[in-house]
Amino acid sequence: MRALVTGITGQSGSYLAELLLSKGYEVHGVVRRSSVHNTGRIDHILNDLVLHDGDMADTGSLRNIVRDSQPDEIYNLAAQSFVQSSFSVREYTADIDALGCMRLLEAARDYAPNVKFYQASTSELYGKVVETPQTETTPFYPRSPYGIAKLFAYWSVVNYRESCGMHASNGILFNHESPRRGESFVSRKIVKAVVQIIKGKQDTLALGNLDARRDWGYAPEYVEGMWRMLQQDAPGDYVLATGETHTIREFLDEAFGYFGIDQISWAPCVVVDPKHFRPAEVDILLGDASKAKRVLGWEPKVKFKELVRIMVEAELTE
Repeated sequence: MRALVTGITGQSGSYLAELLLSKGYEVHGVVRRSSVHNTGRIDHILNDLVLHDGDMADTGSLRNIVRDSQPDEIYNLAAQSFVQSSFSVREYTADIDALGCMRLLEAARDYAPNVKFYQASTSELYGKVVETPQTETTPFYPRSPYGIAKLFAYWSVVNYRESCGMHASNGILFNHESPRRGESFVSRKIVKAVVQIIKGKQDTLALGNLDARRDWGYAPEYVEGMWRMLQQDAPGDYVLATGETHTIREFLDEAFGYFGIDQISWAPCVVVDPKHFRPAEVDILLGDASKAKRVLGWEPKVKFKELVRIMVEAELTE
């Protein structure tokens, strides 16, 4: 089996590449040209991968890569994925996250018509939620340019599935974290700062809405769910989530609590800065992964407390 992974240098892309290699796949990845080293998460498996220079904004490169690699499966994980930044780079986010997905779908339709296609969708589609918990049938209400762009991609996948007969599936993944999470994301930002504070190398941590609630899962488990979606005879859309929701304040409690520091003691170290608030807030995300459990046999094992522990302990070894 041959798989093509966009976003292979990211958190989920690196874990997915490891999973696919362990299953005997020939793994191809799309890497965006950069003047600085950007393959850190996959350096340990670099010799086992076939990498292609490409960009989600460049139709020609995507078409050439699909034509040359002839994949059995495509996993589209590439994105401008930082929600806060999407408010500043709206057009770029739309180009990469929305049109990029369509470019790749079109390349697949023309050069690999029998391919199975996975689109990395997101719980940010639900935004200002109309029901809790959120399932595959919950109406969408995105609250950021990122969410809006991902909604375009979601419906593009559905349309190519229905109009072109493609085996194309959306994975509506709720927050999935790990030690490989980018440092600008709140989970990694917290654990990195907490460890630095403990070591006496940092005094404060600036955050936004401490009461925002998220469904936090462990990224290596979620890539297993992605793979399982493409092993089905029929395509479909699936929520992957833990079914638990916790605030950022609780995340702080767990991270500082690892070192025996309670909220009264850590509170002076945390500064609530208005610049870290979103222009349109998403207050609560809580997923119901019942369909994934029933159809895919997938369910998460690592829950919130263990996730934070894994991330803190990994940060200590940095």
